[in-house]
Amino acid sequence: MKKILACTIGNCVHVAGVMNFLRLAEDERYDAEFLGIRVSINELIKNIKNKNPDVVALSYRLTPEPLLKILNELKTKIEKENLQDLIWLFGGTEPTGKVAKRSNIFNKIFYGYEDIDEVIGYLKGKEHSKNERYPKDLISRIRSKYPYPILRHHLGLSTIDETIKAIEKIAESKVLDVISIAPDQNAQQFFFEQNKMDKRLDGAGGVPLRTENDFKRLYKAAQRGNYPLLRSYSGTQNIVKFSDVLKRNIDNAWCAVPLFWYSELDKRGARKLKDAIYENQQVMKWHGERNIPVEVNESHHWSLRDAHDAIGVTTAYLAAYNAKKMGVRDYIAQYMFNVPAFISPEMDLAKMLAKIELIESLQDENFNIYRQARAGLASFPADLSQAKGQLASSAYLALTIKPHIYHVVGYCEAHHAATADDIIESCKIVRGVIKNEFLGSVKMARDKDVQRRKEELIKEANIILSAIKAIGPDDKDPLIDPETLTKSVEIGILDAPHLKGNSACKGSLNTRIISGALYAYDINNKKIISENERIDNLLEKVKI
Repeated sequence: MKKILACTIGNCVHVAGVMNFLRLAEDERYDAEFLGIRVSINELIKNIKNKNPDVVALSYRLTPEPLLKILNELKTKIEKENLQDLIWLFGGTEPTGKVAKRSNIFNKIFYGYEDIDEVIGYLKGKEHSKNERYPKDLISRIRSKYPYPILRHHLGLSTIDETIKAIEKIAESKVLDVISIAPDQNAQQFFFEQNKMDKRLDGAGGVPLRTENDFKRLYKAAQRGNYPLLRSYSGTQNIVKFSDVLKRNIDNAWCAVPLFWYSELDKRGARKLKDAIYENQQVMKWHGERNIPVEVNESHHWSLRDAHDAIGVTTAYLAAYNAKKMGVRDYIAQYMFNVPAFISPEMDLAKMLAKIELIESLQDENFNIYRQARAGLASFPADLSQAKGQLASSAYLALTIKPHIYHVVGYCEAHHAATADDIIESCKIVRGVIKNEFLGSVKMARDKDVQRRKEELIKEANIILSAIKAIGPDDKDPLIDPETLTKSVEIGILDAPHLKGNSACKGSLNTRIISGALYAYDINNKKIISENERIDNLLEKVKI
């Protein structure tokens, strides 16, 4: 354990910065001691000789001119006492930092505009100089910063050239760790069958990527600044082949694939539901065999279609369970807050805590789980000032679950597709929230109503999971059997109001927000339906 001594020097009494630094150092297992304010150079040297630290951190945030004389005295004493081998740090304002730099005493100078992740990175031994590459894989990137989350944002402008310029600008800003490339729908569905593309829809929903070289150009654009990782949405057809394209050309940071979707269920692909489930599982397996992290972005697809909270929790567990069974080692569990948009913050948090408890029950030495939090797109208003407030508010709530990744949603998304400037500003807003959260936060997860709802949802999710097991064969694991999972949708164990009229599913579920939570609802009798009642009614109509 390295020892740090810290103090303010001269007549500086501003301690907030140095105390925050020491707190971060203690979190990184340093032995940190604060010597006090206005410590003289003689007193500092005396403490160094008596306490034998590895690191000395000095702070001065006043007028820069007097600092020069103080540092000249310090330099003389350092040379006299042979203290050059210590690590000397300085923290202050930009003007005082420039004086400190001219003194040639300090190994590292913090000028006051560094973000917390940079400070944590330094304490972890990750000095990001111009000549050093940042971590080039997701897990290393997470470990270099945690408990500060790495930031992700999606990007897909209507032309490749616009997207390349945006990537370059974002990378140079150093505010973002992962850029998620959004191919247009033509690319996602018909990359390997481009004769089937409707050219009128080029650029709709993302960047029109048509060749592997297009992907290579995006990757090259990111090799600057803080070298953000790239990842891309998966295809909706030929998705194993598309996964190979992404790995070879942008070193896809992690795979995101659904379990039930990109099928006849959501009409984003022509695959039959059972075929889609099987192929999506094969994509998980393909990435697992190559030790590429996988996110199964499943649960929010149901919640976005107004499935009640218990189904959202159930499908979050099903997604993780399938990933584990397909051999995935590093699993990215996405927690999308604000879905539906009118769920209350306490009930939203309860839903996420229920998901976490079930998902992380699967964790073992062969299955690592990383939390990714984000805001729901539908919660953002078109008024850009209000949208900035929503971005900050949602981020603060989501930080309660201590995510490893925070997926920043551009505040402008309800108004227009995010440009580089929009993305940079959105990331800075979230960074401001994270900075405040690191000072300490209200323990919202301990609220009795949150805990009550969490336990209720876990109980109801287990009822749903038991129902899926009950309709499956004895000789297979029903929770990964495509035929059983398909049947669970067909008979309505898994269902959503927005699926009404879809021949691939039951489509009979009704739901309603009550006291901030989303429940299955009997519209005829105007009452909440418990999962026991709902499942019993469904299973009575089928032969088990």
